[in-house]
Amino acid sequence: MKQDHMISLKEKMRRKNAVLYGMNIYSGSSTVVEITGSYDLDFLFIDTEHTSLGVDERLEKLVLSSKVAGVDALVRVSGVVEAEIRKVLEFGATGVIIPRVDNADQMRRIIQASKFPGQGRRGGDSSVRSASYGAPGFDWKTYCQSENDRTVIVPMAESYEFFDNIDEILDVGGIDAVHFGPADYSLSRNLPIDYKMRHPEVREKLALLISQCRPRGIRVMVPCFPPDAEQAAELAAMGCDMLLIGSDIYWMNMAGKNVASIRADLAQSRP
Repeated sequence: MKQDHMISLKEKMRRKNAVLYGMNIYSGSSTVVEITGSYDLDFLFIDTEHTSLGVDERLEKLVLSSKVAGVDALVRVSGVVEAEIRKVLEFGATGVIIPRVDNADQMRRIIQASKFPGQGRRGGDSSVRSASYGAPGFDWKTYCQSENDRTVIVPMAESYEFFDNIDEILDVGGIDAVHFGPADYSLSRNLPIDYKMRHPEVREKLALLISQCRPRGIRVMVPCFPPDAEQAAELAAMGCDMLLIGSDIYWMNMAGKNVASIRADLAQSRP
C-alpha cells in the first residue's frame, strides 16, 4: 500500500494547490474497486443514482473493498434522502455526493442529515461500522466529533437552478467540494452535451463555480474527459482540483476498442 494512502481524503483536501484524482465506479464490481488501489488514486466516486446499486449489502461490499484498496470512497446517493446519506456514512464511506442540489434549503437538509449536533442533526447508533460497532472505549462525544471531522460532503451543481442560488447554497456551512455536472447542466438548459465543456455557457458556469468556491475553501470536482494529460492540465489551470479520470465502464470500452483494432489490423495483414 502506498504511503499516501495512509493520509485521509480530508487531509489531502486541505493541501493548498493539490490536485486530487478519482475514478467513477458504475459496474458494482468489488474486484474493480480493489484494483484501483494499485494506481495511486485519491478517491472513488461510487454511483447509486444511475446504476443498479442501492444503499444495501452490495454497496457495503464496495465500501469495504475501497478500504482494502486504500482509496477513499465517496458515494453518490439517489438524492436528498436522509436515510441513504446516514447509512452510507455508517457503512464507513468517506463521504456522500448528492445529485441535483438546486437551493439552500436542500443544502441545509443535507448537512442536517450528514453531520452530528454542533453542525447538524444526524441520527446515531453505536452498532455500526463508523462507530466501530460500539467496541470497548466507545464514547459518543468523541465519535460525533470525529465523524463531523472525517466526512466529506459534496453537492452537485448540475442545473441552472443551482447557479440561480449559488451564493445562498455555498454559504451553507459544511460543504467540502462541489461536483460540476456538465451533462445535466446542459440538459437543464437544452444545450448540446459535451464533456469537454467547450460550450460558452457551460464554460462560463464552471468558471463562476470556481470563482465562488475558492474564497470559501471549497474544492471543485469535475469529470476529466477525455481522461488524458492535456485535458487534466487545462482543467487544473482553470482551478478544478478534484478530477475524475474516467470510469470503470469507460476503461472497459477502451479495452474493447483496442481488441477491435487489433482484430481489424490482423485481418488486413493476413492473406
